[in-house]
Amino acid sequence: MLRYFFSPFSLVAMLLMSSLCIAQEAVLEKPATAKTNTAIDPVPRDGNWMKRHESFNERVAKGDVDLLMIGDSITHGWEGAGREVWQKYYGDRNAVNLGIGGDRTQHVLWRLENGNIEDISPKLAVLMIGTNNCRSNTSEEIAEGVDAIVQKLRTELPEMKVLVLAIFPRGEDDSHAGRQVNMKANELIEQEIEGEEMVSFLDINSAFLTDDRVLSREVMPDLLHPKQKGYAIWAEAMEPTIAKLMDES
Repeated sequence: MLRYFFSPFSLVAMLLMSSLCIAQEAVLEKPATAKTNTAIDPVPRDGNWMKRHESFNERVAKGDVDLLMIGDSITHGWEGAGREVWQKYYGDRNAVNLGIGGDRTQHVLWRLENGNIEDISPKLAVLMIGTNNCRSNTSEEIAEGVDAIVQKLRTELPEMKVLVLAIFPRGEDDSHAGRQVNMKANELIEQEIEGEEMVSFLDINSAFLTDDRVLSREVMPDLLHPKQKGYAIWAEAMEPTIAKLMDES
């Protein structure tokens, strides 16, 4: 029978090698990381988006801004299907449309950090944003994104009032997955900004819906973007609050 003898020094060396291997394996293991909320991480987009962003900066640089409308394609649409309604309600109010189609909360945050509200002193900003986040963010994350925008507006323009609109309904009825995300987000947004100085929350969504909470294509043909009738409903439902916040009533 063969016998193997190990000196004390050999045993120490073996133990050291074993410890080094274990340590190396520990280093190679990637630690778990928490999911980042993309809705609060300011990022730009490219192409025509940047051109429109720059056009906003050019407009606000001219001054005479009393009312801001901030949002995504639904707000952008005031220049399309909502043009006549805009002229009727906001044409004499020094209003500026800061809506860009496809924007999410993170894109609006980036815009606000890069000139869209620089060196102006509006009376009021109307914010309606978040529906484009519903496929990639939770209701909680969307609410955080909206609140981040509100805080940015309050920090940069402390004398300006902010009116946060509930995210508009989408899909035919309440069974639509995106609408469900947005409905929950709206509840959280209202809670987030409750008690905030100079900040108001307004939910006009019932004005777009039937008694059974169905969204008609006569209001939003694709069940997301308003046609002229939808913009008229929007403006009429919001007008008393706008007039009050702009000290017109």
